[in-house]
Amino acid sequence: MSIWFLTGSQGLYGEDTLRQVAEQSRQIAAQLPVEVEWKPVLTDAAAIRRVMLEANADDDCAGVIAWMHTFSPAKMWIAGLDALRKPLLHLHTQANVALPWSSIDMDFMNLNQAAHGDREFGFIQTRLGVPRKTVAGHVSDPAVAARIVAWSRAATGLRELRTLKLARFGDNMRDVAVTEGDKVEAQLRFGVSVNTYGVNELVEAVDAAAESDVNARVLEYQDLYKIAPSLLGERHESLRYAARIELGLRHFLEAGGFRAFTTNFEDLGGLRQLPGLAVQRLMADGYGFGGEGDWKTSVLLRTMKAMAPDGGTSFMEDYTYHLTPGEELILGAHMLEVCPSIASGTPSCEIHPLSIGGREDPVRLVFDATPGPGLVVGLADLGDRFRLVANEIDLAAPLEPLPSLPVARAVWQPRPNLRTSAEAWLTAGAPHHTVLSTAVGVEELNDLADMLEVELVVIDADTTMRQFTKELRWNQAYYRLARGL
Repeated sequence: MSIWFLTGSQGLYGEDTLRQVAEQSRQIAAQLPVEVEWKPVLTDAAAIRRVMLEANADDDCAGVIAWMHTFSPAKMWIAGLDALRKPLLHLHTQANVALPWSSIDMDFMNLNQAAHGDREFGFIQTRLGVPRKTVAGHVSDPAVAARIVAWSRAATGLRELRTLKLARFGDNMRDVAVTEGDKVEAQLRFGVSVNTYGVNELVEAVDAAAESDVNARVLEYQDLYKIAPSLLGERHESLRYAARIELGLRHFLEAGGFRAFTTNFEDLGGLRQLPGLAVQRLMADGYGFGGEGDWKTSVLLRTMKAMAPDGGTSFMEDYTYHLTPGEELILGAHMLEVCPSIASGTPSCEIHPLSIGGREDPVRLVFDATPGPGLVVGLADLGDRFRLVANEIDLAAPLEPLPSLPVARAVWQPRPNLRTSAEAWLTAGAPHHTVLSTAVGVEELNDLADMLEVELVVIDADTTMRQFTKELRWNQAYYRLARGL
């Protein structure tokens, strides 16, 4: 993946000045907090349009950062900006941090004109209605750097979406509304291709796993996790079958180029266990997942993992509440499928009965989530548009041990409080399946929503129901007007 760095100027300044522009542009590019591919200084409309078309055609190009080092007449940029289909960040910076007050002359003023050159560029972007993010300040400022990193993460997520393939094993859970959705609109809006495969196609891959590979995978489990004694003794075959599921599932996904998938406990075909351990390990390796056929959450999970591949991000579900006044908490979990990237300590590999699915007892990893700030995000299909809903949270340790709860889980306090959070979430029509992340923040999510032209509403420490309800009404009017409905 690459991000292109474009610098605007004009031929009026002469070759000596343009050489200085190029040199300072390279210096700024080298200070950026993300790796960029520097492009020669742009001084005419034909070159600008050509580089934008090249960016569109380059699958490795995730986005474009543009800076007007000097005054670059904006009419030169009309054709190029109109052609650009990649995310754009307008960087409003300059080569120097402090002004050399005692030595400033007109040569310095002519060279360092970003203060009004970028205003010319900002006007033409607004005049053309170009979606972009604008970041002002010197690139050495940590606050500026953080905003650029957030945008680059969002651009990475968008690039992932544009080529994402998702495999659904079976349909979604019967009679459930929120896991339904318009797959054609999702492909048009996001780029993701969502298709269904018979579960027994997966079963064939599971049954074909070589015994030597199963042996090696079981040894890997023993190195990484605390294995329940029964799985090394009388229940060892269950652990081997869990390894077989993982091997078969990986083979199916890799062979088809899929980076996200769903399962459904109502449609397991010839599988002897509901996939638990396999799903958890695949999520830890970056795959998107949604339970009960929830492809939208699987898409969102894969996208957020692409945005922050080294962080903690997991499929999640709000399960139950602790409603003691003053210490209200949400206990999140799922039947089996919570990603160990959010685990606190070494997960325990265990086997327990599962009353849903009608199959053998499944193997799973059990752990508590690491405390700290985080985000839960849901994606809903409202019929006329998609809506992202995000809630800032603070993950906490369980108030007491949970020895009788044999699943991975997360406990958190939602901002601003449980009552307002829950009322806002319900009012927004947000789903019960979510993505929980300690690696992706609101700014990255907001940048992604802007790139996709998708609605995002955020529940945070400042949320009130009065204002939140107004925002939903305003958004409804805006998105309908924006689409010409």
